[in-house]
Amino acid sequence: MVSSFQVYGIKTRILGPGDDIAAIIIEEAEQAGGLFDGDIILIAESALATTEGAIIKLSDITPSEKAYEYEKLYNIDAKLAEIVISESDSVAGGIPGFLLCMKNGTLLPNAGIDGSNAPHGCVVTLPKNPDESAKRIRDIILEQTGKRTGVMIIDSRTHAMRLGCSGVAIGCCGVSAITDERGKKDLFGHELEVTRLAVGDNLASAAELVMGESDECTPVAIIRGLSKYLSESTGIESIDPSECLFMGVAMNANPSFFNRD
Repeated sequence: MVSSFQVYGIKTRILGPGDDIAAIIIEEAEQAGGLFDGDIILIAESALATTEGAIIKLSDITPSEKAYEYEKLYNIDAKLAEIVISESDSVAGGIPGFLLCMKNGTLLPNAGIDGSNAPHGCVVTLPKNPDESAKRIRDIILEQTGKRTGVMIIDSRTHAMRLGCSGVAIGCCGVSAITDERGKKDLFGHELEVTRLAVGDNLASAAELVMGESDECTPVAIIRGLSKYLSESTGIESIDPSECLFMGVAMNANPSFFNRD
């Protein structure tokens, strides 16, 4: 039997602080036949963060000495560097235009701060608590439509030694973001020992194909046909840097890699 699923992009108007994103999703989905039980709703983090008021004007920022140091080292605007510092747990280093940061157990450029799809002279930070936001939106959708769905907050990220961006899940509620394949057998009867399937990231990448990265104004996607991944789970799991192959090598080469200011 061949399984299949569908991915639908949901267009909206340009969103602003204070907009009720759950109500907008429900309203716009109605134009395409409404939400179904088992739907997985994926929301771009920048759109969510914008509605939550996570917009910072660069003109309001006074850079610190450290920010000016990063400006000289990595050719990054000192005001942006100051915001990145404030949003990061630590800064490991950088390349021209970007600082490599640790934030909430994840290694990412510029602490997830984005100037694209932000008002002129502004940047948008990551949502403060993506899991909590996903739960709030899921609960509103259930209350107002009676539909049991899963909600994911997603971002686009680059990956080591790969050109281009793909989707990653940074928050979720009602979806199993990881499924454990350990103990299952492969085609030749070998038992899988370490494999876990990154369902959340794979769904996020599928959604990115219809949401786009520029002026599509499609900050929401609905994936239908994968209700098997719905659950009562909340949250995205990360691992300690020492358990990661790539980061573990970096830490062994430079023990202070994740402990910089």
